[in-house]
Amino acid sequence: MWKREKRLPSYMTENVSDDLIRLVDMVKIYDTGSIKVLGLKRINLTIKRGEFVAIMGQSGSGKSTLMNILGCLDRPTMGHYYLDGIDTADMSPDALSAIRNRKIGFVFQSFNLISRTSALKNVELPMTYAHKSKKMREQRALELLERVGLGERYEHMPNELSGGQRQRVAIARALANEPPLILADEPTGNLDTASSVEIMELFSKLHKEGATVVVVTHEEDIAAFTERIIRFRDGQVVSDKRNVPKELTEEEAVKVKKEGTPCC
Repeated sequence: MWKREKRLPSYMTENVSDDLIRLVDMVKIYDTGSIKVLGLKRINLTIKRGEFVAIMGQSGSGKSTLMNILGCLDRPTMGHYYLDGIDTADMSPDALSAIRNRKIGFVFQSFNLISRTSALKNVELPMTYAHKSKKMREQRALELLERVGLGERYEHMPNELSGGQRQRVAIARALANEPPLILADEPTGNLDTASSVEIMELFSKLHKEGATVVVVTHEEDIAAFTERIIRFRDGQVVSDKRNVPKELTEEEAVKVKKEGTPCC
C-alpha cells in the first residue's frame, strides 16, 4: 500500500536566498575541562547556490571543524550558520538530523557504504529515511547509478567494486534526496591518481548541471578542479580566491582513461 510521505515544516523546504551557506561571526570553542581550544575564530563566509568550492588547510587549520558544522554534525559555540536560509545554530539534534537528510549529500574519504548490501540498496538508503515509497526509491537509485556510470553494476556488493566505483556509488547516494548541497570530505584520499581525476571530473559535471559542491581537501591538484579556493589556517580564513578550473587536455584524458579503465 502506498504511504504518504511525511511533510517537512515549511522553514525546511522554502528557499529564501541565493546564499546557500552563510556563516556570521561563527566561533567554535572546544572545552576539554582543563583547557579551552579555539577551533574557529569569528568566521564570516558566504557560498552561493551553484558554486564549486574547495576548502583547504593543513591538519589543525580548522577545516575539519568547519566541515562538521557545515554538515550539521556539530554546532557553533557562538554566531550563526544559515543553510538554505535556515539558522541551524540552536537546532535540536533531531532537527539537525532532518536537515542533514534533506539538505546535505555527504561524500566521505572512506566511502561509508554498507558492506553487506548492494550498490542499489546503498543508494536507496537516504530515501528510506526520507520515507519515499519502495518503487520511487528503486527507480531513482537506478537512474543515479546510471548517471555516475554504474548502471550495469547495481547488483554488485561494495567488495566487488574498485575504490573509484565505490566512490561513485557514494556520490549517487549523496544525490538521492536532491539536496541543495553536496559536501565531500577528502573524497579522493583513498584513490589512485586516475580514479581521483575521474571523481573530480564527475563533481565538475554535477556542478555544471547546477549542483553546489563543497570539497574539503589538503591536495592542491584536487582543489584545482574547483572554481573557488578558500584556505584556512589557525581557525580562520587566510585566503579566498577565484580559480580557473583545471581541464584535462585530450592527451591527459586518454592517459587517465587507460590508467583508470579497470577500476572506474
